Amino acid sequence: MASIDLEDVILEIPTEAPPFPLPSRSLESAPIWASGADGVLRIDRCGSCEYYIHPPSPRCPECGSWEVAPSAVSGRGTVYTFTIGLQEFIPGFPPHCVALVEIDEQPDVRVIGRVAGCRASEVEIGRVVQASFNRVNDEVWLPYFTLVAS
Repeated sequence: MASIDLEDVILEIPTEAPPFPLPSRSLESAPIWASGADGVLRIDRCGSCEYYIHPPSPRCPECGSWEVAPSAVSGRGTVYTFTIGLQEFIPGFPPHCVALVEIDEQPDVRVIGRVAGCRASEVEIGRVVQASFNRVNDEVWLPYFTLVAS
């Protein structure tokens, strides 16, 4: 099997609906998936203790409060871990990088998203990223992350 040089692999910025199922939208998660419409990443936050909660939940795991609502965050974070997919398991789906990103506001909150707009070789654990959004439809804006210049 021939080796692939990650320097040659471009991680494209998504511009259309992905060729895989969209995230399920529940009463708790629907506002999160639609929040990218204005370019702002939102994470559920407790109104009592201000703890960020992800994945979305109607109740705070820290204090037990039911006062939970989506809250704007900076969209900046750090790559905690990642994987690069080169095998075309879904026809037409380009090479991609899926990362677990720690948000700056609360590092124990991690969001999963694609890293795009760079070469695969540039993605590293500890790299700073910024959230952007791919409009899939009027109800879903999928977050993806771009590298922030060091």
